Formats: sequence, structure tokens, C-alpha cells
Amino acid sequence: MIRPLLFTSALALAVLPAASVLAQSTPAPAAATQTDAPAAAFTLPALPYAFDALDPAIDAETMQIHHGRHHKAYVDNLNAAVAADPALAGLAIEDLLGRVSTLPAAVRNNGGGHWNHSLFWTLLAPVGQGGEPSPELSAAITRDFGSMEAFKTAFNQAATTRFGSGWAWLIVANGKLQITSTPNQDNPLMDLAEVRGTPVLAVDVWEHAYYLKYQNKRADYLTAFWTVVNWDSVNRLYADAQ
Repeated sequence: MIRPLLFTSALALAVLPAASVLAQSTPAPAAATQTDAPAAAFTLPALPYAFDALDPAIDAETMQIHHGRHHKAYVDNLNAAVAADPALAGLAIEDLLGRVSTLPAAVRNNGGGHWNHSLFWTLLAPVGQGGEPSPELSAAITRDFGSMEAFKTAFNQAATTRFGSGWAWLIVANGKLQITSTPNQDNPLMDLAEVRGTPVLAVDVWEHAYYLKYQNKRADYLTAFWTVVNWDSVNRLYADAQ
């Protein structure tokens, strides 16, 4: 069964249970006045680390542009798309993604972009601060892929061979771990995903995620990615998906 993940401030994500990783960012409204504008349905989560905290794997300029421009644009465009359809007001992001095949492309693209990036930031940590795979996750990886090295090879293969822009995912589906990839800003929670499941690890392979530092060398970016994986977050997501 696919379990929804919920959106909250990324500053708190490192200590929240996995089920709280992606909660809809809907702050409690202040006392309304006649001049108050409607609150945005979704907000840009803060990063749980400084822009330069992932150096040398991911440079500060890339993080600033990736978070402050690309992710912010997804949030702004998603809010505009939701505001244009009163029937979507108040729906959680998971509700939108779960029936995205029936919704406008702007909701699919920008809703996916918001959800994917909000998860992605929590899956990264400065070198040496991300912990290690838990015994339970390690056992599941060995069971389903043969070894940790075989898993990383298969994950990198999915990320490297994703044509154009997209994502690679480690998901829990039917009680087992599975690797999949999606184009553009699609994800495994969407009702139109080729493989559906609960994401526990993801990597962004859009060029904006790595081009400033790695140019077209996606494989080098993926090698560096493993040095900044936040296994503590992945462990919580995996435990919660059980």
C-alpha cells in the first residue's frame, strides 16, 4: 500500500518521523482582515543546512539556484494552478498527485516538482553527518538486490539511463524495495506512474541539479551524491513505509 508522505518545514525534517517528511505547507492563517490576501496553499520549505554545506559534492551556487529559483518556481506555479480551480482548494499535495492524470499539466509538473524537491532536500546531509543504513534497511537491500554495491550500481544505472530530465527512486512496493525512474517531475506517488510505491531515496538528474559543477558528467555527480546521502532520513522513511 502506498503511504502518503506529509510536507513541513525542512528545518525540522531531520528529527521528524518519516511520515512527516512531506506535509502540505499550509500555515495557520492569521486573523483575517478585509485587506488580507488569501494565504498560499503551498510554501517553499527552508533547507535544513547552509547552501555550502554539501561541498564538495554539491556546490553552494547550485544549491542557491536549485532551491531559490527552480523549487520556488514550482511552488509559485503550483499555487497559481490550484488557485485557478476552486475544486482543488485545500487539497493536500498527495491528494493532487494521487489523481494527477485527471488534472491540468501545470498541477502535474509543478506539484511533482514541489513534492520531489521537498523530499530531496531531506535526503541530503553534509559529508560525515548522514549516518549509515540501518540494520533493517541493509538487510532489505541485501535481500532485494544482493548487496549494497549491487544496489548502488542498479540505482546509478537507473539515474544514468534516464533520458533527458527526471529522477531515480528507491521505493517500497508490495513490501519489497524496488528501483525505478520517472521523467521530468513525475514521481511514484502519481496515479500515472509506471511503477507506484512509497519513495525512500531519490536523486534529481535534471541538469540544473549538477551542470554548474559537473557539466554533462552525470555519472560523476552520482558518485558524489553517495557521499552526501542522509541515511538517517532514508532509514526513517523505510521504517515508516513498513
